[in-house]
Amino acid sequence: MGLEVIKYEKNWVDGLNRGDVAPADQTFAANCIIHMAGAPEPNLSVAAFKELVSGLLTAFPDFHITVKDQMVSGDKVAFRWIAKGTHNGPLGETLPTGRQVQFEGLIFDHVAGGQVVERWEQWDQMGMLQQLGLV
Repeated sequence: MGLEVIKYEKNWVDGLNRGDVAPADQTFAANCIIHMAGAPEPNLSVAAFKELVSGLLTAFPDFHITVKDQMVSGDKVAFRWIAKGTHNGPLGETLPTGRQVQFEGLIFDHVAGGQVVERWEQWDQMGMLQQLGLV
């Protein structure tokens, strides 16, 4: 299971670091539900998740994520990640600030057949907004 997990997450992270959400179609099962605390809709489909992440990549064109820790137990995988970027694009209705941000998050995946079938994700949205001077 370990090598399979590394491959699916590496594919997704590499895509994010290129500004590309297309790898989501290989990373996540078609019926995957992504539970994201703080999202406008807390239970996202893959399509809605891609849309949300695309907005983040538009706001931070130099977005870069690094997986810091990974733990595997059977078909469950946990990740701790850190992301950095410069706010050079619109973030919703917020105009670019040019400020650099760094924030962390946690992911807990249920994996089957080399794809994520369910994901729980939390990240420091408030910290990101504070760094942008928005709260």
